[in-house]
Amino acid sequence: METKIKLEYIWLDGYQPEPNLRSKVKVIEIDAHNPIEPFSLEHCPEWSFDGSSTKQADGHFSDCILRPVRTYYNPISKGYLFSYFVLCEVMNPDGTPHSTNTRSLVGNEEEDLWFGFEQEYFIREGKNMPVLGHSGRHENQQGKFYCGVGANVVGREFVEKHLDFCLTHGIDITGTNAEVALGQWEFQVMGKGTLEACDQLILSRYLLNRLSETYGVTIEYHPKPLGNTDWNGSGMHTNFSTKLMREEGGKELFDEIFRVLKSNHQKHI
Repeated sequence: METKIKLEYIWLDGYQPEPNLRSKVKVIEIDAHNPIEPFSLEHCPEWSFDGSSTKQADGHFSDCILRPVRTYYNPISKGYLFSYFVLCEVMNPDGTPHSTNTRSLVGNEEEDLWFGFEQEYFIREGKNMPVLGHSGRHENQQGKFYCGVGANVVGREFVEKHLDFCLTHGIDITGTNAEVALGQWEFQVMGKGTLEACDQLILSRYLLNRLSETYGVTIEYHPKPLGNTDWNGSGMHTNFSTKLMREEGGKELFDEIFRVLKSNHQKHI
């Protein structure tokens, strides 16, 4: 029995300093009675796209290749049509990683290394419009909004919808909270493995942006979207642990970790 599968290919473009998320949809047919269980990356073909439209190629030689690296089942399926999100790396036509493909630099998956990300963001009322709550409707300064409830916060319905959206799509999102500034929120997501952690973060951002289309708002990751004011900016704390840290720990081990981190501090800044 032929079953139609909707694949939404997702990748990062070549814009600097921060790439944008891109996507396009491909419909395939597979011979399966139950496409949910046996479905895998093997069912997802490589697919070309116009890199000259994403700052990833020149117009005279514009083909770039999407190589699927991870799939997420979309439970919102209709009848005989099943749907998956397909996270992709960008490759050159000769099969080598594209210069914008920073995921390829990670190397092999290290399942022992766990990461937890705390992604902060602002919600704008729309493109080129004020941050939610800052269009003259609210005069309070920050202070009452962090983990606040009631009229002191805005955007909760959208945030909780994103949480549900991620959980139903298999994203390991672990929590949310209102942040210090009005219209600012945070979600936490983790991954058990270097590549899995990155993939979870990127897809959770993608779902946030997809949901913003429905609500008519804009997601703002800029570190200081409210300018040179006392209002907080956004960042993303990154937590990590290894098996040794989780199961043994001890002052000597952590002092050595701090020493190595300190020696590379200026480089990473």
